[in-house]
Amino acid sequence: MNRAGYAPKIVRMSDRLDRAFAAVDSANAEDPTTVVVDGEPVPAELLYGRRMSAWLDRLVPDASEPLRIAVRAQHIQRWKIPRSAYPEGRAGYKRWRSELARVHAELAGKIAAEAGYDDVSCERVRDLVQKRRLHSDLEAQTLEDVACLVFLEHYFADFQGRHERAKVVEIVRKTWGKMSERGRGAALGLALGDAERSLVEEALAADETLSTDQE
Repeated sequence: MNRAGYAPKIVRMSDRLDRAFAAVDSANAEDPTTVVVDGEPVPAELLYGRRMSAWLDRLVPDASEPLRIAVRAQHIQRWKIPRSAYPEGRAGYKRWRSELARVHAELAGKIAAEAGYDDVSCERVRDLVQKRRLHSDLEAQTLEDVACLVFLEHYFADFQGRHERAKVVEIVRKTWGKMSERGRGAALGLALGDAERSLVEEALAADETLSTDQE
């Protein structure tokens, strides 16, 4: 009760977040590609979104709700826009990534609105999904860190086994360059296999600007 004699209405933010997560998961559960986890097939993008949320919880336990939604929806229904629909080469790749970011952002913003978030929060979700102002926006940088950590922990081993070593080293260099010091520190603590750790060490040794050593 307050001094006027009535109890103010309390809005439980988690209810909106739960609705948003459920909607993202429902959309990603349609992914026809599955991954076997503990003997059971799981839609690939559903698993990816949950892995993203798990890493965000580890990295920033008190993250804002727009960031949580953006992280969960980072690859929402990605399979609907295949890379093969765009020309080969760097220009085609950039067009594909640009279209993915736009579609993911629109879907995430729509889900946030339907879950009960205001226009400002929905626009924030869209901005974060597209990682605008990456190097000046702490939350956008956090999303990038989470994406890199999920890749390194869950997808790197398979990826490196399917590509030439030089290409993998270059990708690790680029990945490391996108991460903050906090993200790099978390990455160095990952329990990588011997082959993956060797690739990371080679990538870091190849460019002193990527060193995380403190002076």
